[in-house]
Amino acid sequence: MSAPTELPRHQSVPNNAVSPLRRIALQGKYETLVMLSNGEQLVLAIVMPLIALFALTFTNLIDGVAARNIDAAVPGVLALCVVSTAFTGQGIGTGFDRRYGVLRMFSTTPLGRTGLIFGKVVAVLTVLAIQLVLIGACALLLGWEPRLVGILPSLLFLLLGAGCFTALGLLIAGTVRPEATLAITNLAWILLAGVGGVLFPTSMAPAWIHPILNALPSAALGDSLRAALIDGVFHFPAGLLLVVWTVVGSFAAVKLFKWN
Repeated sequence: MSAPTELPRHQSVPNNAVSPLRRIALQGKYETLVMLSNGEQLVLAIVMPLIALFALTFTNLIDGVAARNIDAAVPGVLALCVVSTAFTGQGIGTGFDRRYGVLRMFSTTPLGRTGLIFGKVVAVLTVLAIQLVLIGACALLLGWEPRLVGILPSLLFLLLGAGCFTALGLLIAGTVRPEATLAITNLAWILLAGVGGVLFPTSMAPAWIHPILNALPSAALGDSLRAALIDGVFHFPAGLLLVVWTVVGSFAAVKLFKWN
């Protein structure tokens, strides 16, 4: 009997396994492209924040918040970017993915549920980075002069806000019907932007509503960014509140999220 023939080395079975980090990166790229190719998402992510930036800068809506309106406008607009992308945009997109079975399909692939969630987080952070560049560039052209000592704290607060509102967006998208998600997230966006402490400091609201506003993650994000970029102060209570909201929202989303 002749000896068994050995396979040439170039014919050996290839290893097609993809690392979990690679899968998450690819999913994040896919989610980012989907968000950027959606006209409604672009309006929420780019157009509306730019409109808010110009409106607050060239009107008297926030007179007295800072020495110049542009300095008071930018922190609120950056907070609005977080709410638009992480909460409203991600919530709506995830809700309709869930309706059409996309989430269930992805959750059964090697990507898994954990990889799918982290892919969405990557997409949110990528789009947020694009927003920061565009809004920051426009603001600088308008004469924005942030406190340099507040740059790093503001980035930390933006990351906390992104995590917090992504968790809340996924919580809503995974527990109610897509049509209800669309209505809830859009209505919440309007309310939070107008009276939730995002664009306007909570101090501008009537005193009787301060306890409610001060408990909202939107007010914590807006006020912390204003404290950092206008006064150069680290707003520790607001940061702690964002952490609490993130932990509670993430726990609730994990427990209550329905994949189909």
